[in-house]
Amino acid sequence: MTPIQDKFAAQLQQLPLTLTPAQYDQLQLYYQNLVTWNEVMNLTAITEEQDVYEKHFLDCLSIVKAGLPDPERPEKWADIGTGAGFPGLPIAIAFPSQQVTLIDSLQKRVTFLQDTIGKLHLTNVQVFHGRAEDLAKQPQHREQYDHVCSRAVANMATLAEYTLPFVRVGGSLIAYKSEQLSEELPKARNAISRLGGSDPEVISFLLPETSYARNLVVVRKTEKTPKKYPRKAGTPSKEPLT
Repeated sequence: MTPIQDKFAAQLQQLPLTLTPAQYDQLQLYYQNLVTWNEVMNLTAITEEQDVYEKHFLDCLSIVKAGLPDPERPEKWADIGTGAGFPGLPIAIAFPSQQVTLIDSLQKRVTFLQDTIGKLHLTNVQVFHGRAEDLAKQPQHREQYDHVCSRAVANMATLAEYTLPFVRVGGSLIAYKSEQLSEELPKARNAISRLGGSDPEVISFLLPETSYARNLVVVRKTEKTPKKYPRKAGTPSKEPLT
């Protein structure tokens, strides 16, 4: 492995998480394809290899702090607003027993993801192009996932409306958040409840060997989401539930 991967492996052990040599090869190929495509389209502002490993890959895999995924329990995941594949694609690489669906509204990003999945020979990932508000109304997606994750997409009230309609009762939403969480979470509690979610649990930590403060917000799905949610495309971001 490269020195960057050696450091990354040490950081993963502190989560704790261990990967195989083949999985490190997949992450490296993912990085290379990311920076290649990034030259012709805007996928990420973070392109230095060390930064991609820490600020993207390590951050995505920090979901193990929430006790998920369970490698011994195959489950269905959806990553809403996945962008360049974060966090869903690193999760799919690290946990091949999980079935991961990536959803994004921009066709160019979907094309990049399809290309990357093919080059990495991943068989546990599928990609859908569309807005969350529209796809959440479709029977193949509505309340069909054990877990839904999302990273850097929207404030918690808006995010809850995007994501909770995808989660089955008994499943969970895991939202990746940074320091400003204390400002947005109180405003979102009522919205989360209206959408069938539990009171959020917040798991706070520093990414190993960094100064990056992170929060995982875990919301359990306790009741079905009312059929009127999500509202029509664009409304959740313009008029967040209160």
